[in-house]
Amino acid sequence: MPITESHPHPHAGSASGPEIPGPAGLPVLGSMLDLRRDSLGAFLHAHREHGDVVRLQAGPPGLRSVFHAVFSPQGVQQILASEAANFRKDHPLYEEVRQSFGNGLLTSQDADYLRQRRLVQPLFTKRRVDGYAAAVTTEAGVIAERWRTADDTTVDLVSEMNRFALRTVSRILFGTDVEAAVDVIHRCAPVINDYVVRRAYVPLKVPREWPTPGNRRAREATAEVTAVCDRIIAERRAAVGTVNSGERERGRPRSADDLLSLLAAAGNEEDGSLDATEVREQVLIFLLAGHETTAISLAFTLHLLARHPEEQARVRAEIDRVLAGGTPTAADLDRLPCVTRALKEAMRLYPPAPVVSRRAVAATEIGGFRIPAGADVVVAPWVTHRAPQLWEDPERFDPDRFTPEREAGRHRYAWFPFGGGPRACIGQHFSMLESVLALATLLRAYELEAVDEEVPVSAGITLQATGPARVRLRPRSL
Repeated sequence: MPITESHPHPHAGSASGPEIPGPAGLPVLGSMLDLRRDSLGAFLHAHREHGDVVRLQAGPPGLRSVFHAVFSPQGVQQILASEAANFRKDHPLYEEVRQSFGNGLLTSQDADYLRQRRLVQPLFTKRRVDGYAAAVTTEAGVIAERWRTADDTTVDLVSEMNRFALRTVSRILFGTDVEAAVDVIHRCAPVINDYVVRRAYVPLKVPREWPTPGNRRAREATAEVTAVCDRIIAERRAAVGTVNSGERERGRPRSADDLLSLLAAAGNEEDGSLDATEVREQVLIFLLAGHETTAISLAFTLHLLARHPEEQARVRAEIDRVLAGGTPTAADLDRLPCVTRALKEAMRLYPPAPVVSRRAVAATEIGGFRIPAGADVVVAPWVTHRAPQLWEDPERFDPDRFTPEREAGRHRYAWFPFGGGPRACIGQHFSMLESVLALATLLRAYELEAVDEEVPVSAGITLQATGPARVRLRPRSL
C-alpha cells in the first residue's frame, strides 16, 4: 500500500500529550519513496524503530499526507471494536472502491450498512454456509484431477488458487452459471483492482470521466463485469419471482440454493428487500474481494507446507486418518485441527488484508498518544502478526502457535486477519470452511515440493503476490 491521502493537520504536541514519534524521511518527500517502494517493509521498520503508535508523512509540501499507524493489539481493539464508531471508512481507498464496485457491505456505513447487514446476515449462518461444502470440494476435485492429467508437474499456486477461489465463489453465487462469469472476472478484476489502488494513493486525481488510457481500460473492464452480473441477476430474479408466485414447473423447488437467488429473495418488514442495484453491489464485492482473500490464504498455506515437509507430513497424516479416503464435508471441519492450525499460521504470516485504513472522527488517545480528529489511521496485521513481543521467533512457520491453549493465552487482537468488531468479515466462517476443505482435498491427492523458496508480496486492496509460488507435484495413490 502506498501513501494515504488526507488533509494536512497538526500532529500532537506537548500541550495535548507527548509528540507521536515517526521517521523523518527525506526533507521534501518525507517517507513517500519508502512507502511506494515497499510499504509493508516501511511499516515494519517504523514499528521496530518508533513503537506501537507512529506518525508518518509523505509527499511534497502542499500535497503532503499525514497518517498514523497503530500496531499494538490494544490499539487495534480500540479502532476496530471498542471505539469503532469513532473510526470510519471515510478513507480515499474505500471511496475509490465505492466508485468502482458500488456501496456494498465492504464500503457502506451507518444506516445503509446496518440495513444491508441485517438483510445479508441470514445468508451467512453456519448452517447455510455448511451447505456450500459440496461446491467447494467439487471445484477442489476439478483442480486435483486437472493436475493429475497435466503434462507439467510444476504449478504456480498463486494463479491456481486464484482460479479455484473464483470458480468456487462463482458457483456458490451463480449456481450453474459459473462459466459465464469466471472468464470475464478473471480477466477484468486485476485491471479494476490496480486502478482503484493507484487512484486511492495519488495526491492529485485525474477525473474518472477524462478519456485517459487508464480510465478507458478501467471503464471497459467495469462495464464488462457489470454486464455479465446484471444479465445473470436479471435471469435469476425472474426465475425466483416466477417460482415464488406459484408457477412451479416440473417440480422445481421454491428457490434455488445459490447465493444470488437468496440475495434476490432476501427481505424483512423492517428493511424491505435489496433492489437490483443493491444485489449487484453485494455480488461484485463477494466476487472481487471474497475470492482474492481466500486465494492468497490457500496459496501461501500450500506453499509454506511445501517448504516445510515435516509439517506437510503431519497435516497429511491427519487428513488420511480423518477422511479414510473419502471426500471431506462440513462435519469434518472440527476434526481437522492440524489443517486449521497450518491455515491460521499462514494467515498470520501472510494476512489477506495486510493493512486496514480508517479515519478518526474525534481526537482519541491510543497508547498514551493523542490521535487528532480527522486523522487517517491504519492498523496493520502484517506488522502486529510479526511483533516479537507477541510472537516468539515471528518469521518462523509454526502451526502449533494455534493450539487452543496458546490461542487462549494471547490478546484477541494479536491475530486479526478477518478484522474485528462490528465490521468483522461477514464471510469468515465461509472462508475457513472453503480453505480447510480445499486443503484437505488437495493434500490428500498430492505431495508438494517447493520450487520457489520466497514469494515477493505487496499491499493493494488485498495482499498481492508479485512473483510465483511454484511447487512440484507428486501424485499419491488414492
